Amino acid sequence: MSARLTLAVPSKGRLQEQVSAYFADAGLPMHKAAGARGYRATLEGMPEIDVMLLSASEIAGALLSGDVHLGVTGEDLIRESAPSLDGRVALVKPLGFGHADVVVAVPQAWIDVSTMADLDDVCAAFYQRHRRRLRVATKYVGLTRAFFAQAGIWDYRIVESAGATEAAPAAGAAEAIVDITTTGATLAANNLKTLDDGTLLKSQSQLAASLLAKWNSDSAACAKRLLARLAARERAKASFVLRARLGAKPEAAISAAAKIGVGVLSRPSKGNTGGEYSLLCPRANLADAITILRRRGADGSVTAQTVDYVFETEDPLVAAFEKIVKV
Repeated sequence: MSARLTLAVPSKGRLQEQVSAYFADAGLPMHKAAGARGYRATLEGMPEIDVMLLSASEIAGALLSGDVHLGVTGEDLIRESAPSLDGRVALVKPLGFGHADVVVAVPQAWIDVSTMADLDDVCAAFYQRHRRRLRVATKYVGLTRAFFAQAGIWDYRIVESAGATEAAPAAGAAEAIVDITTTGATLAANNLKTLDDGTLLKSQSQLAASLLAKWNSDSAACAKRLLARLAARERAKASFVLRARLGAKPEAAISAAAKIGVGVLSRPSKGNTGGEYSLLCPRANLADAITILRRRGADGSVTAQTVDYVFETEDPLVAAFEKIVKV
């Protein structure tokens, strides 16, 4: 493997659009490279990263085989490929999009079936009546087997789905399904309902690291720069920078504001009594922070500013990555 950092991202579809928008928002717009049949790209501002364009399922496989250092894909695909990720893949950062639940769904006509225990009873009765096991259509074979085993359900068989899983019961190909859903509208349109305790996984897009890839000091350092950039952008979007003079007892004001998540970015130079402080305030707590600072002696105006990035000296995301990937 190249000493350069290799990052795999989705090559098409809604997820590709969301990933491109996410990196662009962090000041790292993605550009497809000329040639190579469009399977390569670059991140503007970080030319040291080799970006590979793969399908979402291929990214999961590439992470598990160590063919890429980092990849962006759905957690459902990663866990389906390897239910146990220990020592193979680390989920570094949830990205806040691509949300989908992997659920067990049954026909709405089964009015007395609302839990996995109810489904277990149905499976047993189905076998007694038909002398064959109830069929569950799914693309998530590994996740389904693990979840059903945890629920103590054994009288069923999996029918691997290659097409629209939600249509399997109506087509007579299965009696129940395990599939992904975002709003439940597609399931309802196919006269299906989810079980109350039938959620296998609440999935979203993840930035994941392969623990089987050939990491070295250069690729790890590049990954940390990327993570610091992403974290700094998200921190800035979620915060205001407050500038205020905190009066005669600044530490009392700082301590009180810290209880609602306000932190110190910078202090006035030593000996500069009454100088300006820069504070990082969660957006949702702006009004409360201003009230606290005023009550604790803030002098003059307190300004709230938006910024593009807030880099911390010790970034928690980078620190977590260093514990995962050691070179």
